[in-house]
Amino acid sequence: MKTSNKMPLETAIFAGGCFWGVEHLLKDIPGVLSIEPGYTGGHVDNPSYEQVRSHTTGHAEAVQIVFDPAKTSYEVLTKAFLEIHDPTQADGQGPDIGPQYRSEIFYTTPAQKKIAEQLLNVLRQKGYNIVTRVTPAGSFWTAEEYHHKYYVRKGTEPYCHRRVKRFDD
Repeated sequence: MKTSNKMPLETAIFAGGCFWGVEHLLKDIPGVLSIEPGYTGGHVDNPSYEQVRSHTTGHAEAVQIVFDPAKTSYEVLTKAFLEIHDPTQADGQGPDIGPQYRSEIFYTTPAQKKIAEQLLNVLRQKGYNIVTRVTPAGSFWTAEEYHHKYYVRKGTEPYCHRRVKRFDD
């Protein structure tokens, strides 16, 4: 996939609690071309939601974002991700508890790894006890259709995610 100005599109993968809220709060960032919920970070191919929530797959609920780097940057997306979930809460977000709800950034390039680590260090320097992991991206398995655009279809807002300003810009 190429953009109209010939810059290649990029992919970002974030896990930060229930993928419904992460998808909902990141989908409207200018430059985001697509976002889909799914599973990554585990050892089972093509897992189902039931398998992931049984804590036997090692997967996290995550979102895969395809974005146009001419319209937004990986840094902008990562900052937004780190402000819409709690990067200090291990294995959960709010009432959603379990390893599938962990905070993790799955990088697809060395540049993404560097940006993620720099942003996490900024938060550490501000006194946050960050638990977010930075991991090479592996296979991403798209979630079942009923998980896609969950809050848009329901007409409600996320209960586990809200924006908390953590960066100065």
